[in-house]
Amino acid sequence: MALQISATNPEHPALLLELPWQLPLEEWPEHYLVPLPRGISRHVVRYARAGTEVVAVKELAERPALREYELLRSLDRLSIPAVDPLAVVTGRTDGEGGPLEPVLITRHLGGSMPYRSMFETTMRPATMHRLMDALAVLLVRLHLAGFAWGDCSLSNTLFRRDAGAYAAYLVDAETGELHPQLSSGQREYDLDLARVNISGELLDLEAAGALHPSVDPIEFGMEICARYQSLWEELTRTSVYPAGKHHYIDRRIRRLNDLGFDVAEMQIAHSSNGDTVTFVPKVVDAGHHQRQLLRLTGLDAEENQARRLLNDLESWMATQDDYAPGDPLAARPEVLAHRWVRDVFRPTVRAVPLDLRGSMDPAEIYHELLEHRWYLSEQAQHDIGLDTAVEDYVTNILPKMRESLLPPAVDPTAPA
Repeated sequence: MALQISATNPEHPALLLELPWQLPLEEWPEHYLVPLPRGISRHVVRYARAGTEVVAVKELAERPALREYELLRSLDRLSIPAVDPLAVVTGRTDGEGGPLEPVLITRHLGGSMPYRSMFETTMRPATMHRLMDALAVLLVRLHLAGFAWGDCSLSNTLFRRDAGAYAAYLVDAETGELHPQLSSGQREYDLDLARVNISGELLDLEAAGALHPSVDPIEFGMEICARYQSLWEELTRTSVYPAGKHHYIDRRIRRLNDLGFDVAEMQIAHSSNGDTVTFVPKVVDAGHHQRQLLRLTGLDAEENQARRLLNDLESWMATQDDYAPGDPLAARPEVLAHRWVRDVFRPTVRAVPLDLRGSMDPAEIYHELLEHRWYLSEQAQHDIGLDTAVEDYVTNILPKMRESLLPPAVDPTAPA
């Protein structure tokens, strides 16, 4: 069978042909590879460069490779946070014509980390709680979309910073199944697997001395269940309100929006005596603030980043002379938003030197600067302004952050 590359983009096959498909993945020369941290996997996985793309290449049998490729494409269409599928390569042979395993190729998720890399230095319990929150939100989103993961774990997830919190992305969909809707039993099975897997992974970290001494692996495994259940209840419960109290419904929708979820439609039924109203929201995928920011500014950010940037945008818009909500002659919000991007957001981000940014994307940098501005303003008891915050952040904060990420110096005279 000849080498065959099935790709989502017609440009990818030409770039991927440059990779050494005649070699097993474990034997690929170093100059093809990109030294990025990898999580634990049951398959051989390598990061490689294909043109301007950094891709993750995973060896597995043809049928599961094609199946996972299609599942990841379906998740992408549903706007679920998961790695982007690029291609499946089949028909691989070695130099002597012997068969080699097919590979699944996904795009590397920039700025993301596997959980084991995050635990190279002992992680504080508060940070671990944020990881559990991110994973619970991801699992809820998958279940709302009808996707049963079948192997929810820290190992099958990538985490990316999101305005002081974390955003979780599905990496491995090999065991997943997509249905029109999940039953309670399917959801509970997924959740129980997550509890067992996470507790086991944390026990491994504990045995390696990489877990904070105050952390109980079993309790943290249970936390994903508690966080998931409370979030699922808030998103799917039926509410009964007094008739005429329509602002209660609006409050519920706003609370769902604050969690990052949208209400696509709602069922409202009046009681027979007209005293109460029953409200059932149909909640869809997260990203309310992401989509609002993208629509207004063209900026693509994580959900918490988008929420923070929108707050700053709204505060800035209120200071503009041509901002007058409801006035047909006033500037439209989209016009003001693009002015904010041009005059505030971009100049502020550009004021941070590239060599000090590390892996932070522009939205995360701007969030950090807003946090620093708030901190300095609290100390000074007045607003110190964004320019002063940027100057202090670049001078006093970023160099220390960079130093903390560097490996400790080695004393050449010290005994081996």
